[in-house]
Formats: sequence, structure tokens, C-alpha cells
Amino acid sequence: MTDKLFFYTDCISAFLWVKEENILFKLYPNRVVLPKQVFDELSNSSIPHIKRKVNELCLKGEVSTKEILINTDEYKLYHELAFSPRKGEKIIGKGEAAAIALAKTYNGIIASNNLKDISKYVEKYGLEHVTTGDILVDALNKRYIDEETGNQIWNNMIRKQRMLPTATFSEYLKKLK
Repeated sequence: MTDKLFFYTDCISAFLWVKEENILFKLYPNRVVLPKQVFDELSNSSIPHIKRKVNELCLKGEVSTKEILINTDEYKLYHELAFSPRKGEKIIGKGEAAAIALAKTYNGIIASNNLKDISKYVEKYGLEHVTTGDILVDALNKRYIDEETGNQIWNNMIRKQRMLPTATFSEYLKKLK
């Protein structure tokens, strides 16, 4: 599989906050992409250590960024989702809209935990989608981590106020069965 993963802020920041971004690069080498809108969110000066880390990862080539250019297919979809939705639709965040537009245009995968805002579009456009939990399960299945390590990472993410669907990684695994 060579599809790019277009990360939304919530998913990549879960790994950045607990200094476990190396899992992403083991699982998805040269496939981690931040839409420019997400890069900008992560470059917030009020969180200097995250900003520094994102810049470092981009310089090392472990993360790439993708800008949405005006008058492109992805721009039309991005603009519709983030600024002028169709009748009956609601506006979604710029980062989420950018990840959806880029994933649709480039046949990529959306990496986001915000299922409430994006699941409708994932289904509508037939997109592949992964969450932080899915990524940790992938790492477990490839033996990059064991369940105990997964629980430690999960717990650290929750302590950093990352929103996850269960209290522990073990509980998440049980829900999948």
C-alpha cells in the first residue's frame, strides 16, 4: 500500500504530544502528509514544542505538507466543505476539509479522530479512514508495540487530554472483537 495519509490535527497531535510519532514513520514511511491548514494549526506559537517538532519532522523529510491551490478540484471541494456548504450541510473545520479534499483528489487515507464531523464525507466519497486507535492496532499487529506499551501510550495520550474512545488500549482492542 502506497497511499498517502492526510492527517488532521487531532490524530497527529496525539502522537506528537506523547513523543511517539516514530510509530507513524515505521508504519507509514514517506506517507505522512499534513495539509497546509493542519501544518498551520500545529505551528501555533502557543505550543512551541509541537511547532518545533513539526518543523523538524518536515526538515528531516519524515512529514510532508500539501497546499491546496486555487482553481483545482481539491480547492473546489475544500471551499465547499469549509466555507460554502450545500444547502442542508454544515461547515466543517478547515483542517478537516483540507484532509478530505486531498484524500479524495489523491486517493489517499484520512487520519482523524473526529468521526462526528467527517464520517458523512468519508462515506459520501468512499474514502479510507484511520484513527489513533487504528494506528496503534496496526503497530501492535506489526509487533512494533505490545499491548502493554499500547496501554502506556494510550494512557499518556489521555493524560495530555487527547480524546480517545475508551479508557485503555486493551478496552479498545476488546471492542474490535
